[in-house]
Amino acid sequence: MSSVEVRAQQPEPATSLIPTLPGAHYTDPALFEREQQRIFQKNWFAAARSSDLPEPGKFRTVDVGGESVLIVRGRDRSLRAFLNVCRHRGARLCMDDSGSVRRSLQCPYHAWTYGLDGKLIAAPNLNSMNDVNRDEYGLIGVALREWLGTVWVCLADEPPSFADTVQAAVSGRLGDGDVIEKWGIDELAVGRRITYDVKANWKLIVENFMECYHCATIHPELTEVLPEFADGYAAQYYVGHGAEFGEDITGFSIDGQTGFGTLAGVDEHHDRRYYAITVNPQVFINLVPDHVIFHRMYPMAVDRTIVECDWLYPQSVLDSGADLSKSVELFHRVNQQDFEACERCQPAMSSKAYAAGGVLVPSEHHIGEFRDWVADAISD
Repeated sequence: MSSVEVRAQQPEPATSLIPTLPGAHYTDPALFEREQQRIFQKNWFAAARSSDLPEPGKFRTVDVGGESVLIVRGRDRSLRAFLNVCRHRGARLCMDDSGSVRRSLQCPYHAWTYGLDGKLIAAPNLNSMNDVNRDEYGLIGVALREWLGTVWVCLADEPPSFADTVQAAVSGRLGDGDVIEKWGIDELAVGRRITYDVKANWKLIVENFMECYHCATIHPELTEVLPEFADGYAAQYYVGHGAEFGEDITGFSIDGQTGFGTLAGVDEHHDRRYYAITVNPQVFINLVPDHVIFHRMYPMAVDRTIVECDWLYPQSVLDSGADLSKSVELFHRVNQQDFEACERCQPAMSSKAYAAGGVLVPSEHHIGEFRDWVADAISD
């Protein structure tokens, strides 16, 4: 279904309401497969935290657009990404989500062996096959960038400009490309990681994150800390906007009490505020004065999405043995509340009541922009 067809089915109403995507976009496996190919295989994808692979030989496998991508730190300490497929008979090289190898990657089927740089270095009887060019049978490389302490990969033969897509999304939200550097995300460490298995389409999760029309309904703890959210306006309401803490709130925690001290680079203008950033197609970044919350989504099926959420703090906070529980608990509850709401919506996406979709109110206008981005990406 093209973006033109989407709009033909749903003419813009003569009211303040904005149409959503039709329900089939959240339930049709064929449309999900098209999204895998035209969105997740074509755009930069946040695959892992760089610190997940601290030493040579450390690897992680990630599903990106239906492909298994193998990320490994080489002996030169550089990170590289490859399709997780042996060039001989197509066996998957690494079956585990993460692990470590000594000096090479060996296929468990026929023992074809690759260096950590992806080059074919050995195979049974290979020396007797003088006409085989080892350089031609190395692992298939995948484009990789590191930014914000995150490993970003792209399966496209010609990846889009990283600056014009990923970095532009962040600078466009904050109003300046340098603002994100104030949080020093590259240097922060993972204090807690929680993985959520959400029985909902990935777009429902994105749309939920982008708006706060629901906040007064399902997020009592969050609106206690950020009172303006009770009015229904999203953290992404306008460029540079950061929701201000309540008058008696001293920290972004479940009880609103003092956290761990403002991060060194965060200035007075950005202190006591919360910023939310969406980077299409699968990243949410939450900035608060003393830590950062970083979500990575992994769409697994049309009605299932894995969300990996990292709470990031200065290493000094972790070394001190500080209790992170109240800090983590606030957004953990928000996540649980949000994902329950998304799972509540998913069954109705196949109802005839939602065949033509739903509507967005004016404060959700940026979801309309996301709708158009998705429709254009998968159009013919």
